[in-house]
Amino acid sequence: MPFRSVVTSHVRFLATAAAAGVASLECVPHPLVLADAETSKDVLTFVGRARRISDEGVRLQGANGVLALTAAALAPHGLFDQTPTVLAMRVVHADPELQCDIVVAELTPGADERMLQLPESGLSPSWAGIAPPRQGWEATGTLAASLIAQRAQWGISAVARGATPGAGEEAVRALRAAIWGELDEDLGHLPRGVAFAADAFGFISGEEDVPVMRSGRWIRLAFRRGHVLSRGPVATGLTAVRGTGSAD
Repeated sequence: MPFRSVVTSHVRFLATAAAAGVASLECVPHPLVLADAETSKDVLTFVGRARRISDEGVRLQGANGVLALTAAALAPHGLFDQTPTVLAMRVVHADPELQCDIVVAELTPGADERMLQLPESGLSPSWAGIAPPRQGWEATGTLAASLIAQRAQWGISAVARGATPGAGEEAVRALRAAIWGELDEDLGHLPRGVAFAADAFGFISGEEDVPVMRSGRWIRLAFRRGHVLSRGPVATGLTAVRGTGSAD
């Protein structure tokens, strides 16, 4: 089945599973059994890329012979952090009996080349509790993969230029939020972070017109190699406080 067809048919499943919360590792067979050795390598590659970006793990959602892997390329930290939530998603074929919804920091090769070993414990990052819409996705156009790659490289260079030696974690996070969270005119006013996610997770390959879809505050870029989903920040500013006492 084509990758895009697999993803489209499981958007409802992903949203429903996310609403139920992240389950414990006890519900998952040990080890994780995938369709074949090539799929196992594909999953390890995705997990490796996610670990280079953050330490918040990869979400594994399995059902009906399909395993969806989701990781946060960008995510806000705190109520007033304006960083958009940008997720990378890849869907692969797995053992039909696999049923899971967990977040793990890593996976390691198992005894069989189709198997991956799970860690002893899971993670609970805040982004894992955010569910993409179940339905209502509408096509809004396409973007050239080459253009997305260009904007990713521009952002990477901008972060490098703006980084101050010895800057603290908060300063670096603010810089990244400003650059990757900015709406990019060349990308149809999507947050530039979608380009970062596509580049960092290896979704950009050759010439491709990437479909762009929207549902409420969410947008989705459907690459052949994976999907990038983004939701705008929850906090957009402070609301004026009304006085309750009598005016002088």
